Amino acid sequence: MKLGISHTLSHHSPEEWAQKHSALGLKAVVFPCNHTAPQAQIDAYRAAAAAFGLTIAEVGAWSNPLSRNPEERANARAFCIHQLELAEYVGAACCVNISGTPGEVWDGSYPENYLPETYEQIVASVQEIIDAVQPQHTCYTLEPMPHMLPDSPEVYLQMVRDIRRTAFGVHLDLVNMLTSPRVYFDNRSLTDRCFALLSPYLRSCHLKDALLEHGLTVSIREVPCGQGGFDLEHYLRAAQAHDLPVIIEHLSSEEQYLEAVRTVNALMAGDAHPDGGAR
Repeated sequence: MKLGISHTLSHHSPEEWAQKHSALGLKAVVFPCNHTAPQAQIDAYRAAAAAFGLTIAEVGAWSNPLSRNPEERANARAFCIHQLELAEYVGAACCVNISGTPGEVWDGSYPENYLPETYEQIVASVQEIIDAVQPQHTCYTLEPMPHMLPDSPEVYLQMVRDIRRTAFGVHLDLVNMLTSPRVYFDNRSLTDRCFALLSPYLRSCHLKDALLEHGLTVSIREVPCGQGGFDLEHYLRAAQAHDLPVIIEHLSSEEQYLEAVRTVNALMAGDAHPDGGAR
């Protein structure tokens, strides 16, 4: 397992950026600039990561390739293509986006997200992006989301089969798949299913925690690592067995990221023993 954080840490140079991540014992990073950055800056960050033995886990392509607005849709797909080219150039494990939505908000919850024609649009958009680049070393991936596809390992596997591109890989975010109390309480089973079904295609993972609030109606909210009911250790052991990059994300300060790193390291060292179930 190669642990990393989505926070770039304060720095004044690519070398300092890489050194600070390495000093924390981290082995993976999110590439900190996009394809519009000067070539010299891209090269400097790529070289710094290599010099400190850091795996570039992902290049983000966050946009909406399914937008109803033709200009927004075209711009999003062009951005994904350029970001996939960047991922290939810097040797990232993957380029990651969400599938997108035909609604007004790029990551919004809409009934249209589950229509057969939307699924077909997802397949076609991913094929278009991959075919434009034809990467040889990296993969284009879709982050699972609780309110759009893919939202389960079974749906993700079906997408792999339907997209039919060797450069389409899997980016895991298991907390985003905790879509009901049943799945939440049995999250170890979700982890096992993901790795059993998707292991040939796995490229990178996100790490966070979630807490089921006991009230009406159902509310499962994201919380910092170790403060929820997701079995982090079970997930981390599976990622470790596959030597995957694991990126801690969605925290609000550098200190929170450092605390999350300490929590993960304690789990992996056997210094902390969560009960293995939701609480």
